Amino acid sequence: MTELRKDPIIGRWVIIAKERGRRPSDFLTLVEEKKEQFSPFAPGNENMTPPEIYAIRPENTPPNTPGWTLRVVPNKYPALRVEGELNPRGEGIYDMMNGIGAHEVIIETPDPEKKLEELELPAIHNVVRTYKLRIEDLKRDIRLKYILVFKNHGHLAGATLKHAHSQLIATPVVPKRVVEEMTGSKTYYKLKERCIYCDIIRQELKDNIRVAFEEEHFIAIEPFAARVPFETWILPKKHMSHFETSNDTELHHLALTLKTVLKKLNRALQSPPYNFVIHTSPIQEERKSYYHWHIEIMPKLTNVAGFEWGSGFFINPTPPEDAAQFLREISV
Repeated sequence: MTELRKDPIIGRWVIIAKERGRRPSDFLTLVEEKKEQFSPFAPGNENMTPPEIYAIRPENTPPNTPGWTLRVVPNKYPALRVEGELNPRGEGIYDMMNGIGAHEVIIETPDPEKKLEELELPAIHNVVRTYKLRIEDLKRDIRLKYILVFKNHGHLAGATLKHAHSQLIATPVVPKRVVEEMTGSKTYYKLKERCIYCDIIRQELKDNIRVAFEEEHFIAIEPFAARVPFETWILPKKHMSHFETSNDTELHHLALTLKTVLKKLNRALQSPPYNFVIHTSPIQEERKSYYHWHIEIMPKLTNVAGFEWGSGFFINPTPPEDAAQFLREISV
């Protein structure tokens, strides 16, 4: 029977359409194959990107030349720019400000054919460590309130280039979705004096029906009110409100978990397009007892249509319990 499930954090309802019972093989026709293309991110094409902000390269190689293993550059077509003043203002009932922020691209590998999860573990460790370093650097700009790290993989997920990369956008306001999570988490904390994410981790470990992967420092789950088939969350087991406070050991284990989960999703779904985002606390705020940073991975397997847009409900034809069991059984 179809179920309505309520997200315990923000109160969003989803429809779990169990009678549709779609398994991984049912989604394969939606997966795209994109032909190889020229990559401006490849070594030798450094002049085709803005000058690098950060790079991992041998000491004897100058900036913006080949030899690097990871590069960070400003987005050539940024959503927001660092230069200028915010100048908040209003026109009647409408509020606005200048598009101040930052938009950076993390080029994860010099090899245009490699996917993130196909890299060796130290290389993935370098990627997540770079996220931390860039957040620490940008948070010194007090105009910026939030930094969202995200990855679009595949054309259907919004990627314009096949070459493995992720992005970072710093904004002068906290995104609505994060505000909703923080508000819901704070309400729960006031009621129970516990972090809701920590409680979710404890319950999922106890029930063991929505756990897709677990290791020493991290857990990957299919959330109870999953919006889409095989939606996956990665959470640190230790309470941490800010991603950038992760130490190097924790980042190593995050790299291992991310590599494992993405490889499982690839094998289950034949390398689907996906998005992932890191939800963390606002950068100018202190440690929070009620909020818990996490990664949300969203494979692009179904289309959002009129009912979803009009109602705010998502319809998920694959129960998260089934998805978790399938992922647990896949060896990588």
